[in-house]
Amino acid sequence: MPTKGHPHEQSRLAKYINRRVLELAPKKAQRDIALEAGFRNPNMVSMVKSGSAKLALDRVPAMAKALEVDPKFLFVLALEQTGFETTRAAVGDIFAAVVTDNEADWIEELRDASDGTDPRLNRRARSALRGLFGK
Repeated sequence: MPTKGHPHEQSRLAKYINRRVLELAPKKAQRDIALEAGFRNPNMVSMVKSGSAKLALDRVPAMAKALEVDPKFLFVLALEQTGFETTRAAVGDIFAAVVTDNEADWIEELRDASDGTDPRLNRRARSALRGLFGK
């Protein structure tokens, strides 16, 4: 539940954009990000970060470019923020899993490492993979 009265402040999108703006701070200002994303009001990035505004889906490609992130991942986060479960379900039905460029790299490496044998994800493999991420 929002504590500051911002309806989307706990969304994954708000948290992700906030983190990404901080990561980019050494090389570009938040105002530059807003301008690169095509926002007339440079405060729009602050509003999305704070959760007081949603990121419009048609703004995702430009915002992803300005934030130097995968547009597919950002789209999924923006879609979550809309709150329309039926829309999210329809996107899932049509596109199955949305795979980011980074995830596609993992899939290609898996195919190469397994010589294209389409291995099942068994307990041992799952455990090894989760171990890479400290889980």
